[in-house]
Amino acid sequence: MRAKVGDRLRFRGRQVGMPDHMAEVTEVLGENGEPPYRVVHDNGHEATIYPESDCVVEPRG
Repeated sequence: MRAKVGDRLRFRGRQVGMPDHMAEVTEVLGENGEPPYRVVHDNGHEATIYPESDCVVEPRG
C-alpha cells in the first residue's frame, strides 16, 4: 500500500451493515509512501496507523 499526504483511506465496515469510514493522510511516516500514516478520521480523531487489508487508498483528486 502506498499513499501521499491528502489521500483518503477508506476502511471497510467489519460486519454486515456497518458503514465504511474515511480518514485523510496528514503525514507519511514510512519510506516511499508506505505505512505507517498519520491520519485524521472523519470524526476528528487523529491517529498513527498501519492499515489492514480491508483499507483502500483513494488518491487526492
